Amino acid sequence: MSEVLEKKWYVVRAVSGQENKISGYIQSEVERQGLGDYLEDVLVPTEKVVQIRNGKKIQKERTYFPGYIMIKANLGGEMVHVIRSITNVIGFLGETKGGDPVPLRKSEVNRMLGKVDELALNADDVAIPFVLGETVKVVDGPFNGFNGTIEKINEEKRKLEVMVKIFGRRTPLELSYLQVEKI
Repeated sequence: MSEVLEKKWYVVRAVSGQENKISGYIQSEVERQGLGDYLEDVLVPTEKVVQIRNGKKIQKERTYFPGYIMIKANLGGEMVHVIRSITNVIGFLGETKGGDPVPLRKSEVNRMLGKVDELALNADDVAIPFVLGETVKVVDGPFNGFNGTIEKINEEKRKLEVMVKIFGRRTPLELSYLQVEKI
């Protein structure tokens, strides 16, 4: 197989709690079927979590998106059939009934792999997206849906103090830039 196969990222839906086992099955089954060239990577997105057990800190890996496994593959030939037939695989994310699996967009892949687009990061650092006295809508947290006025802006921490009316009373909330949006 000398031609270079173009590979894209797809998300495989699997039984929650079995992600690592299933990712192993995917790799071994693809190899067994002689389709190794079609598969580049199988990834279970995880995060490190520190738990305290018996007074000791223990680092554990926790699945970031339970029930989802990312694969970078070319789904030509028998690949789709091989992956779907693996025990505890439910199917592909974004596929239509009887249709082909839909690959992830590059921005989605970068986000899931934890690579933030550097351009967006640099643009954020230059301009403060909010001004004092501006009215914003809270989009995250317990006050989701409330509107408020920006009273203070803390650039270093990227936080805002927003004055919100709760039960007729003006209440200050400290929110991150991501928890509010312009109206």
